[in-house]
Amino acid sequence: MKINDVILETVTRIVVFIILTFGVELFLSGHNNPGGGFIGGLVLSSAFVLLYLVYDIETVQQGIPFDYKKIAAFGVLLAVGTGVAAAVFGVQFLTQTASHFNLPVFGDTELSTVILFEAGVALTVVGVVVTIILSISEDV
Repeated sequence: MKINDVILETVTRIVVFIILTFGVELFLSGHNNPGGGFIGGLVLSSAFVLLYLVYDIETVQQGIPFDYKKIAAFGVLLAVGTGVAAAVFGVQFLTQTASHFNLPVFGDTELSTVILFEAGVALTVVGVVVTIILSISEDV
């Protein structure tokens, strides 16, 4: 049974945008400040869970046609791949490196390989959390 609540759906659209923006900010600021891939992934997955709570599963999957199991698997491969890449270059597994680059818009910017690892963690968390929530909802 689908509940037709226009106010809830309208507020959800705004709140989901705010949650997604906050999740991305937590993800990007995580290396030197509180946050990172895990907490950013949890916040991002909460936005998806909110969408599934307000709308039905078919409506959300039409708008966001992702297979969350594949997203989790890609995240694990990306996180492990950063470690393997370090080993390929002859340093210890998961050794990270950073360097400063002069980018056209951002100026002097430090880029680190840890952002790839954090992206893998975030994708894994989003994939696992949404898959668990969808699996639980099938049992109800």
